[in-house]
Amino acid sequence: MGNHITTYTGKHFEPTNPDPETILIEDIAHALSLICRGNGHIKTFWSVGQHCISCANEAWARGLSNRMTLACLLHDASECYMSDIPRPFKMELPEYKAREERLLDMIFNKFLGSSLTPEEQLQMKEIDDAMLWYDLKELLDETPLGETPELHINLDYSVRPFQDVEKEYLELYYRFSGTSNTTLEVSGPA
Repeated sequence: MGNHITTYTGKHFEPTNPDPETILIEDIAHALSLICRGNGHIKTFWSVGQHCISCANEAWARGLSNRMTLACLLHDASECYMSDIPRPFKMELPEYKAREERLLDMIFNKFLGSSLTPEEQLQMKEIDDAMLWYDLKELLDETPLGETPELHINLDYSVRPFQDVEKEYLELYYRFSGTSNTTLEVSGPA
């Protein structure tokens, strides 16, 4: 046992001392397709990967840049290494929040070439909060506070095989990053 986790691709990632060289888009896509939103306290499985895909699609539908679309796709990427902590509890954990922000900034620098500007952070938060509003309504039957946010996409909360979500996540990444992967393979059933 060490101070690392072993990722899907076999990398040894140290959450307390992250190295950008061990951060791979394949690990992010795979893990997020298997992690359930809301710590699983929802009426059906909805992965963090599906949420990120919806955020990216919404950014693109709003006419935002490839960079912002990619930022929305990656906005929860730190969760594949640190897990998710519900917002109310996270607010009570300043050290965790600081480490999460540091890791997310490292991810943005690696995949976007730089940190997000304050304006980009606001755009991303607006989309993320809109998706959360719909998640609460559709996945928890809660009536969220505030006005119904306008969306430019149709949300589909269907349960999907994780392999399909993983593949779509990677396709969006390669499309909006301007890179290509001719060997796009996604894990299948064992």
